[in-house]
Amino acid sequence: MAVDGIPEEAERIASDIRDMRVRGAGRIARAGALALRISAEKYSGDSLEDFKRYMKSVADYIVRTRPTAVSLPNAVSYVISPLFRLNVAQSVEEAKKVVVERANSFIAYSERAVEAIAEIGSRLLHDDEVVLTHCNSQAVVSIISEAFRQGKRVKVIATETRPLFQGYITARMLADKGVEVTIIPDSAVRSIIKDVDKVIVGADTVTANGAVVNKIGTSLIALIARERGADFYVATETYKFSPYTVWGEPVVIEERSPAEVLPGTFLAKNPRLKVLNPSFDVTPPSLVTAIITEIGLIPPQASFLVLEEMYSREAVHDTVRSVEEDA
Repeated sequence: MAVDGIPEEAERIASDIRDMRVRGAGRIARAGALALRISAEKYSGDSLEDFKRYMKSVADYIVRTRPTAVSLPNAVSYVISPLFRLNVAQSVEEAKKVVVERANSFIAYSERAVEAIAEIGSRLLHDDEVVLTHCNSQAVVSIISEAFRQGKRVKVIATETRPLFQGYITARMLADKGVEVTIIPDSAVRSIIKDVDKVIVGADTVTANGAVVNKIGTSLIALIARERGADFYVATETYKFSPYTVWGEPVVIEERSPAEVLPGTFLAKNPRLKVLNPSFDVTPPSLVTAIITEIGLIPPQASFLVLEEMYSREAVHDTVRSVEEDA
């Protein structure tokens, strides 16, 4: 249920995130920050406390659109958490300014992070190498595009990524830049892994112990890569590391509509048929060669250190409260 008074444009962004018209954890995070900025800009009341309650409600509404990608609550928390610190804002106009500036700051940082990841990750690729990727990740596309721009004749194998075929987006983005791309069914990975030099995938969440939550099928590809002896890299911005997992918060794996797998008419004619459609799975850190981030190449076992550097216990708890209090 939408928040009373939320601007139509912000509601449309939330709907696009929920219905996967906005895809990719980075794009989702930036969209969430934009929705908060719009909601703040168009707020017309004059009570600071009402504005805070309103922004909490909007934040919670946006976070609930996609429960797995931690980039979204991290972005939302970054934008609104200052509102709940003492003396940050003494009026609605000051509070609105805080939200707008934080949203703009996050969006700019997110875009710079992808550029840095492209530069760092491109160093791992060499001329005539074959890279396998799964789903659609702006960070992965940027790495391959940068390597190609540098003159490395990299070839790409992209899985279809069923059931919503996000691999087609990756293939089109890379082909438009001149990269040679071959699309395969997800089930063909083991058959072609002998031709692959490296696997690079994105991430929706990285946990404190270095486990990677990404599109369903990722963990199977990681297992096959380990069997083959191919490096398995994860490209992701550090704001996709989950501070909540430091204290044992589980990552909720989103279960999506059965209609994404089978047509509704088919299901209606076969009422005893059940469909499970988990959107993500978890790849253990033991199968990950390294994580490519904007701050450098890190082993998955160092994820806790990244979180420790980025978040303090007090800051994380303030962040959690800012989106969950009064829900």
